[in-house]
Formats: sequence, C-alpha cells, structure tokens
Amino acid sequence: MISALWVRTTVLDRLVVVLLLVWVVASVLWAAQRPAGAHVVVERDGQVVFSAPLSEPRSARLSGPLGETVVEIEDGRARVISSPCPTKVCMGMGPASRYGDLLACVPNHLIVRIEGGRQEDTPPYDLLSR
Repeated sequence: MISALWVRTTVLDRLVVVLLLVWVVASVLWAAQRPAGAHVVVERDGQVVFSAPLSEPRSARLSGPLGETVVEIEDGRARVISSPCPTKVCMGMGPASRYGDLLACVPNHLIVRIEGGRQEDTPPYDLLSR
C-alpha cells in the first residue's frame, strides 16, 4: 500500500511532506531547549490570584465563575488536578514545567503560567517593533 501511494505522488508532494517533517522535528527540538521554570503564576481575569515557586510541593484551590479549580505543584511541575469546567481540557493538558508553558481553564477564567528560568541577559520580550 505504501509503495502504491508513493508511486501516485509527485515530486512536489514529496517535497512538502519532507519539509513538514523537518518543521515538526525542529519545533520539538526548539521546545525541548526552553529552560525549566522557577515560578508558577495563576491569573483570573488579568489579576494574579496565586504565585508560588515550582520547587515547593503544594496545591492551591482557586475560585472562578464555575467553581473551584485545584492546581497542584509537585516535582517542579504544575498541573490542574480538578476543575468544574465541562470538558476538562485544562486537566488533559498535563503538567507544565518549562519557562513559557501555559495551562488554561477558559470556562473558569484561569490561566496558569510558568515564569522564571530565563537567563538574566535575555530580554523579557519576544519582539520589538517601532
């Protein structure tokens, strides 16, 4: 079946597939090189409601419009272990531990963000525009 599929493709089709594979591998390698985070910050409607170092195990019960969401910090990772939202996507996102990682419980208006771990000489912005 693979050989039949290979015969039916053009050179351009093969080039697109190879470029997509290279892009996926490069993206994974880039994401793996981000530094480990140092703090977890939880925001609700743009206001910080919880902040803690990733090095200290703890859990936090955070209220939102739908009810209580529980964020757990353990082994240098933060994860949502309980949420009242209907689809539980925030729980399925898994743990966050690297600088820039985000977990979002959109129905309950909560954003869990990993900060710190950035080198001091690295500016805190991604893009500068004039």
